[in-house]
Amino acid sequence: MAGLEPRGFKWVIAGRLAISERIGGYGFQHRRVRREEEIIWLAEQGINTVLSLMPGNQNQAAYEGATLRFFHFPIEDDLDPDEVDEVFQVLDDALAQPGASVLVHRELIGDLLVGLMGGYLVHSGLVTDPVIATSVIQEISGRPLGPEGRQLIPTAT
Repeated sequence: MAGLEPRGFKWVIAGRLAISERIGGYGFQHRRVRREEEIIWLAEQGINTVLSLMPGNQNQAAYEGATLRFFHFPIEDDLDPDEVDEVFQVLDDALAQPGASVLVHRELIGDLLVGLMGGYLVHSGLVTDPVIATSVIQEISGRPLGPEGRQLIPTAT
């Protein structure tokens, strides 16, 4: 197996939905060679789609050059909880392709990304109780979820 596992890579839904830090590293730590190695590793894991929640479209050309489908929904650090349904719709669209396996990333794994994934578990109906969704996503991510992330987990629909 070649390639390099992206920092913070975790499956949220095994084989279908994963999270990680920005491919290739973030900020001044970003490296083109690292990005290429991480893309190889992602392909070997079956990832065929990337949803970037970063404000800019960094890495889009690299993803498309590696024949990964690319979705971009720019989010600032202060996402309004009323806007999470828009994010979930983009994620629904990304997962709608038969056989889609989606990686969602931001610069770093923080409350915003983890909270959105907990919210997506409720949105998708995989978990109906927001308290359980919070517990599950904390276990998956290996990090506690603060109030900023918890507010992104909707009540069951």
